[in-house]
Amino acid sequence: MLETLRPDPTFHPSARLAMEAEAEHIAYTVLLSPDQSRPDALVTVDVDPTSKTYGTVLHRLDMPHRGDEFHHFGWNACSSALSPLSGHPFLQRRYLIIPGIRSSRIYIVDTQPNPREPRLIKTIEPEEVFRKTGYSRPHTVHCGPEGIYISTLGGAGKDGTEGPPGVFILDCETFEIRGRWEIERGPQKLHYDFWWNLPRDYMVSSEWGLPPQFENGLVAQDLLAGKYGHSVHFWDLRDRKHVQAIDLGANHQMALEVRPAHDPVREYGFLGVVVDTTNLEGSIWTWYRENGQFHIRKTATIPPEPADAAQLPALLKGFGAVPPLISDIDLSLDDRFLYVACWGTGELRQYDVTDPMKPALAGSVRIGGIVQQAGHPNGKPFGGGPQMTEVSRDGKRVYFTNSLYSSWDAQFYPDGVPGAQVMCNVGANGGIELDPAFHIDFGPDYAAHQIRLQGGDCSTDSFCYPSA
Repeated sequence: MLETLRPDPTFHPSARLAMEAEAEHIAYTVLLSPDQSRPDALVTVDVDPTSKTYGTVLHRLDMPHRGDEFHHFGWNACSSALSPLSGHPFLQRRYLIIPGIRSSRIYIVDTQPNPREPRLIKTIEPEEVFRKTGYSRPHTVHCGPEGIYISTLGGAGKDGTEGPPGVFILDCETFEIRGRWEIERGPQKLHYDFWWNLPRDYMVSSEWGLPPQFENGLVAQDLLAGKYGHSVHFWDLRDRKHVQAIDLGANHQMALEVRPAHDPVREYGFLGVVVDTTNLEGSIWTWYRENGQFHIRKTATIPPEPADAAQLPALLKGFGAVPPLISDIDLSLDDRFLYVACWGTGELRQYDVTDPMKPALAGSVRIGGIVQQAGHPNGKPFGGGPQMTEVSRDGKRVYFTNSLYSSWDAQFYPDGVPGAQVMCNVGANGGIELDPAFHIDFGPDYAAHQIRLQGGDCSTDSFCYPSA
């Protein structure tokens, strides 16, 4: 009985203590079938360099349906359970919550008793999501102190445009949908990512677009007309109300990933913007709070790379250049290095953000890319470019996959994006290098998206206590 009254050992009060924990041995990666000819899947990957099966797929769990389009997923519980406000301090980091962004179906997968062979235990059908929340297209999953938060990209109706998308709560023990999170929404009409600073009691959310703007590919007319998301929103977490919105300008299209500092003492965070329509550059922004007000500033830009129109897909031929297309960012647990995935140019950048207002380029690797099409160090080709990025707790390894979204993959990489997962080793003082011994080819029938690491990672956990 006493064993059940102790917090999960993978929960850590502070980011610094999480960095000292045992390294990950396995990773969980979601695969999707771009042509919907087979079910999407969850694979278990061996990431232990001392193992004889290092860098291979240990197990694949196929889902019972087709057409889900796996994208982001997360844990049922994490270090946020150690919050003084938590009603669930003795949960385990055990279940993976996997939404289908296209089907609005949600799968609950149990990683016990054998973490290498997880099993499906529950399916939440889309009709239940629609009925209890009025939302559709579930996207980002975060474990909070009192439940599982899931953001959505669609509102009600068949095409998800009848009302705004938002966030809903899933019970972290029964996996029953409780309902919408928002009490006072304010001006928020689009959604994408969200995260928070728990002790400071605020949440940040971002914007992509409504389902007709992404499900069948990028809508160029909407992009050039500034109709994709270009604002960030700040919320009172406990009162569940909108407190402030900042518009970045309609030229800054698709304000996507938000990454707050892991140490809750630090009231700042980072935002990645996919493209500036005036010059095709991507950008990194730093938000911060000062005297009770939130502010945001563009702190780094990444220029497009000139290219012959003959080398470009139809969507880009008229521009004569490849935009970086910042599709993901991730922050190391010590808040020192920010990783920026440039899916279009095929570059993963590492910035030293010790001064969050002055990111300094510290490392870079090239692989894939619309024009460059750089191969892996082992000589194998790499379709797509660096995309969903996950950093190990100790900050020494950076894993990434190569698919953005099936219909967008086809537009930007018409030759295909066979699923792959690779890894970079990180230098003690910065710098990154692709590991020649780690390259997983999931084959032409699957695309690969988000990665979760056993025991937690840098885009999973939120911490309630300062690092000593």
